[in-house]
Amino acid sequence: MKFLSVCSGIEAASVAWHPLGWESVAYSEIEPFPCKVLQHHYPDVPNLGDMTKFKEWPNADVDIFVGGTPCQSFSVAGLRKGLDDPRGNLMLTYLAIAKRYRPNWLVWENVPGVLSSADGRDFGSLLGGLAILGYGFAYRVLDAQYFGVAQRRRRVFVVGYLGDWRPAAAVLFERHSLQGHPAPSREKRKTVAASTSTSPVYGGSDPNTSDTVTSKWAKGSGGPAGNECGLFVAQPIAIQDIRPVEKMQGGKGWNDDGTAYTIDTWATQGVAQPIAFSGQMSNPQTDVNMTQTLGAKNPMAVAVSSGHGWWSESDGTAQTLRAQDSITKADTLPIVGMAVRRLTPVECERLQGFPDRYTDIQPKGKATPDGPRYKALGNSMAVPVMAWIGKRIQEVDAICKTQQNK
Repeated sequence: MKFLSVCSGIEAASVAWHPLGWESVAYSEIEPFPCKVLQHHYPDVPNLGDMTKFKEWPNADVDIFVGGTPCQSFSVAGLRKGLDDPRGNLMLTYLAIAKRYRPNWLVWENVPGVLSSADGRDFGSLLGGLAILGYGFAYRVLDAQYFGVAQRRRRVFVVGYLGDWRPAAAVLFERHSLQGHPAPSREKRKTVAASTSTSPVYGGSDPNTSDTVTSKWAKGSGGPAGNECGLFVAQPIAIQDIRPVEKMQGGKGWNDDGTAYTIDTWATQGVAQPIAFSGQMSNPQTDVNMTQTLGAKNPMAVAVSSGHGWWSESDGTAQTLRAQDSITKADTLPIVGMAVRRLTPVECERLQGFPDRYTDIQPKGKATPDGPRYKALGNSMAVPVMAWIGKRIQEVDAICKTQQNK
């Protein structure tokens, strides 16, 4: 199938539909950076530029016409001028292009705010225009988070089919969703939730109780022999005064008043572990029940060490609690203070379903600016949603052609 794309951006439609064997006839994009992305990935597909000049475009056989006209005039975050905004009027230009090329299928996308713009009259203008052109249509709000990407992104999708509304509805609505029968409710249970139970193989004496306070496998549980531990959360953190080493030689790991030795690095036994991030070997120079993540040699730990060897300071503090290594003088703290980390361009590409570095189009050795990448990705459609719509169109179109040939 051949498709024409307008307001193409960085072409989520092509990324989604080329794997189906579909062919891009032409694009229409005017923003400089997206145009460079299109030229980089699809050098053989013409970019026709400004969609308002469609009358100058060449003739072409088009099976599918797709576009997400600018949403700013309809968004609840904007001024909501609707069709009074030139960008909103591109909705009507979309209809004019559909009239010229007369494809069997149409796909149009926008923000949910279009449904209430001008009390629904703007969206009604689109649907009324489709009807005048002879297209049957269906529309639905789809959320990208249900199509395999980690973001909530709700968008209105309109699918049109020339001469009949039923194929369009079959694309956007699965058969079971049209029957009106709600899914049966689950039977209520009185047992504990699954997240608080554990199998005896993980050391739980009671199968309905989670064994989360030991770093060792229970005897006879089937776990590894020796001091290897499971992925358990160990004793909680207790902040208290340093206690004499002599009081810790008993190996019990806590004081007479019940508090744990958590800020003393000189102890040779029984330092209580705060949180175990790893299920690896325990430190042979400390108590056998101490998890390896507490050792100062472990780069992931905020260490409470045993005081043996180079990883303890002369003042009794653990090496990883200092900002600089006393031997190498190298910085040891990766983060000082608090900060909010913004998403990287690659992470934004993944959130929209694009391949990694899809928008990184500069020659090797030169960095592509982040700003244009963020903007282009934010304006794009979610690739997995477009892929789902494409597969549904392909399936329904095959059925339509079979019925027409009978």
